[in-house]
Amino acid sequence: MATKRVLVFSLAYYPFVGGAEVALREIVERLAGDEYEFEIITVNLDGNQPAIEKYGTALVRRLGGGKLAKYLFPFTAYRLAKRLHQREPYDVVWAMMANQAGLATLFFKWQFPKVKYLLTLQEGDSLFDIWLRTWFMRPLYKAIYRCADHIQAISNFLAKRAIKFGAKCSVTVVPNGVDIDKFKVTSYKVESGERKNKIIITTSRLVKKNGISDLIKSLTYLPSEVSLWVLGIGKEEHSLRQLVCKIGVENRVKFLGQIDGSQIPEYLAKADAFVRASLSEGLGNSFLEAMATGLPVVGTPVGGIPDFLKTGQTGWLCQVNNPKSIAEQIKFILDPTNSEQVKKIANQGRNLVLNKYTWDKVAHEMRKIL
Repeated sequence: MATKRVLVFSLAYYPFVGGAEVALREIVERLAGDEYEFEIITVNLDGNQPAIEKYGTALVRRLGGGKLAKYLFPFTAYRLAKRLHQREPYDVVWAMMANQAGLATLFFKWQFPKVKYLLTLQEGDSLFDIWLRTWFMRPLYKAIYRCADHIQAISNFLAKRAIKFGAKCSVTVVPNGVDIDKFKVTSYKVESGERKNKIIITTSRLVKKNGISDLIKSLTYLPSEVSLWVLGIGKEEHSLRQLVCKIGVENRVKFLGQIDGSQIPEYLAKADAFVRASLSEGLGNSFLEAMATGLPVVGTPVGGIPDFLKTGQTGWLCQVNNPKSIAEQIKFILDPTNSEQVKKIANQGRNLVLNKYTWDKVAHEMRKIL
């Protein structure tokens, strides 16, 4: 059987990573070989990366440099892809999200309609935020969905969004996965009952949609021995630091900055609970990683979170924009009289991840789609 050539359009790729980029690499590394050959066109975000290089099993081509290159990407990436396709044809073009990468893929599909077009939806933004970014090009934005031959969504929430925007093709839910060997229960995890001070942890970009301000405010409803570790960076960091001082919890919150992915399991292992009070969420890889380590997890019933987080079964749900509700769930988890129930639920959450959210299972499903 001939090797299928797959061209991926992605605004970002290693060494610049988020959940979508991690997913792309994990899938590519598992599928590349005799059956599939992958090339990735992306943006040279800092202008300092090689224009072309073999990264893992994929050939990565980087265009431009900086913010302007992101806005020009639909045109520059399409032109490059057109030249490459005429030199050696592709069997599949794959858009990583309905953004500028989706536009580049759309332009390519219009020019070469016989090439299969796969769209992956990973977006965690709300519909309102998307409307703000796309109102001036709404017909073109909807065409990204409507012209796809297949759409893969990482949650039921995003699958419904695809249909809302007019998808005419099959829409398959294939979630992101977790590196089980990396995120696992470790021998150095300190049992919650062995120390007085309790640690709540969150790992996320410090942006409005992740609800970090509500999580910080929840500390005012919790005992003073409960502290919060915040892993990540983002444009809201300054305002969040101001909030910490304003409500008098500066001695209970640690902003730990950007932590290398290889070190995150160690931080999770030292915590007593993982909490993210999201306002919107495509799926929530950080939740799954925390669940894989055996941590009790608190989230909100938004976006793709209800796909895996159910109160009393695999974790706890709190109300959106409600610090007191967040605190109530944390209190339950930290109450020694609930320890057996908490361990049971956390273990059920971990088993769910082991059974459903591994990269091998994800790659198997993606192979069927490709």
